[in-house]
Amino acid sequence: MNYEVFMAEDARLVILKELARQTNGSLNEAILQKVLEAFGHMRSRDWVRTQLRKLEELNAVTLVTAGSVMIASLKQAGLDHVERRSVIEGVARPSLGA
Repeated sequence: MNYEVFMAEDARLVILKELARQTNGSLNEAILQKVLEAFGHMRSRDWVRTQLRKLEELNAVTLVTAGSVMIASLKQAGLDHVERRSVIEGVARPSLGA
């Protein structure tokens, strides 16, 4: 696995974990970009949107656009991955107890 693939898969896991922490399971792309920066992913908004679209393709999140902002909402498949009940290929696997 190359470095870019590793980083993208890790970022997707960070996004799913953060969505799982939210009461309503949703966050906008601007907040998710800040969360990713806190975990060392210093990337553009376009890159974050690409990861969100990939998570939507993988059936892990639902995306809606409000004005010019993308909002991601966690789906059951995404939660199952975070809670280690299933595996989504293309998303890093969560560590035990994380």
